[in-house]
Amino acid sequence: MTTASLFSRLAKGVSRFTGSALCFGLAVASVLSWALVGPAFHYSEKWQSVISTGTTIVTFLMVFLIQRSQNRDTEAIQIKLNELIRATHGAQNALIDVEEHEPRDLARFRGRYTELASKAKDPGDPSVSAVGVHSVELDGMPQSDRES
Repeated sequence: MTTASLFSRLAKGVSRFTGSALCFGLAVASVLSWALVGPAFHYSEKWQSVISTGTTIVTFLMVFLIQRSQNRDTEAIQIKLNELIRATHGAQNALIDVEEHEPRDLARFRGRYTELASKAKDPGDPSVSAVGVHSVELDGMPQSDRES
């Protein structure tokens, strides 16, 4: 098993556990336990630093696990969306892997779809049918080869 695969499995398992009710309960119990022993330590700086250091370390490590989980989920969603675009008759195949484009290209695409949404709200527009706007031009992007 590779290091990347091991990290991926570990991250997935930790993500599931930390999102569980059991983990939340353990976190609450830890904080309550810390608070209850406060009088025994006379609310000293050492007592305060225990919770501060613990939460800092956990937060630091969780950032990486959360990011890994988010990356994996985003990649899976993008693959599913690409398949839906590919399989849908009349869909703009140019939008497959659109997330790989530069931000200025994405802004241009978003602008075109905002324009489409405005047209769809205007039933008097000749490009609108009973099922919506017929097409969108994506300036320089190849059009779907399934459109007729």
